[in-house]
Amino acid sequence: MDYKDIAKKLVPLLGGKENVVSATHCATRLRLVMSDESKIDQSEIEELDGVKGAFSSSGQYQIIFGTGTVNKVYQPFAEELEIANGENSSESNAAPDHKEAAKQNMNPLARFAKTLSNIFVPIIPAIVASGVLMGVLGLLNTYDVFTPESSIYVLLNMFSSAAFIILPILIGFSAAREFGGNQYLGAVIGGIMTHPTLMNPWGLQDASANPETMQFVGMNIELLGYQGTVIPVLLTVYVMSKLERGVRKITPSAVDLLVTPFVTVIITGFVALMAVGPIGRLLGDGITTALDAVYGFGSGFAGLIFGGTYSLIVLTGVHHSFHAIEAELLNSGANYLLPIWSMANVAQGGAGLAVFFKTKNKKTKELAIPSATSAFLGITEPVIFGVNLKYRRPFIGALIGGAMGGFYVTMFGVEANGIGLTGVPMAAIATDIMNYFIGFIIAVGGAFLATLLLGWKEDK
Repeated sequence: MDYKDIAKKLVPLLGGKENVVSATHCATRLRLVMSDESKIDQSEIEELDGVKGAFSSSGQYQIIFGTGTVNKVYQPFAEELEIANGENSSESNAAPDHKEAAKQNMNPLARFAKTLSNIFVPIIPAIVASGVLMGVLGLLNTYDVFTPESSIYVLLNMFSSAAFIILPILIGFSAAREFGGNQYLGAVIGGIMTHPTLMNPWGLQDASANPETMQFVGMNIELLGYQGTVIPVLLTVYVMSKLERGVRKITPSAVDLLVTPFVTVIITGFVALMAVGPIGRLLGDGITTALDAVYGFGSGFAGLIFGGTYSLIVLTGVHHSFHAIEAELLNSGANYLLPIWSMANVAQGGAGLAVFFKTKNKKTKELAIPSATSAFLGITEPVIFGVNLKYRRPFIGALIGGAMGGFYVTMFGVEANGIGLTGVPMAAIATDIMNYFIGFIIAVGGAFLATLLLGWKEDK
């Protein structure tokens, strides 16, 4: 593969280098912020050697090359665009101006979803690790390998619950970075909201436990902590970041290091415990209650609807905001949404397999198998944008398969002990592995058959 030749051909197909506002890449895709996407010749781009698909999402035009290839294409591409230090660019360390340029191309809802995604994606590994460990502990307890009183069980239980106990600190650190505040002050605010003086809300499971209240300037402050919560700390750190920038503007540089953190923490601490925190808790409880009502309404209803529509939500990019909702659900019990999302994702892989067996297009056939495999591992963009949406009806077939799989896992109460993992890896955090894989087979098989029955027209 001649990477320089691909890069040279790509620039004019994008409407010229003056049409590219900013460029970076992630593990598999070239990510571009365009001045005018109507100037892009997508059909010719998709025919370039190495290109596995192209689509517009999250304010960026994204070209799928695959792991390893994208890095080699990006370097000569950056040279064609005269981007400095192109070889060192990646989505994780993309320049702030690229991220801001991408956000400007989004509608407000997509921008909000992207903000939540930027906050939660960095902390997913911690939650996944805790979720997997919780699943292992559940199996050990079920098969009486260790008793809950044994030292090894007690220690592992400590390890598995730690991420959820300090979740507001993790979110505070990540959210402050996204909102433009000091990350360590964000962590301090999370620490205030989980301070040992405040009663851990998990203790309220005991009917006899009640949090103490304290009088302050005529108000009753409930000494209840925010361990495991999401929305209260998000709102509080947003206020903190605004306050910090406001204080810094009016503070002389000579005393900024002393005054700004001090004033920010003092005021935000009071605001957190007296106003924003309680409001955020009510909002979070309201969202959870509404979802519980939908989930509990009719056997399989939520799985049928959510499983059949999730891939449509993926197209908008709004699905990134669901991590916050799932974390809130984990705080109140278990994540029953993730198995449904997983069924929708693997169904896209099932539809991609059907395309592989029926298509006569050589390039589509070459793309279908690896992209379907990635869907089974939880990465759906290649198969959605590179295969199924290209012919439309396979995408509809995948929606049908997702609804069928979602219905099954909901009927049998399959839940997850974490967030972030779908497809085969989700088995590590599933509460019922057998029924999870039965739902997996139903989703893939349903999508496969629906796609073949629906058929599609293919250009000769």
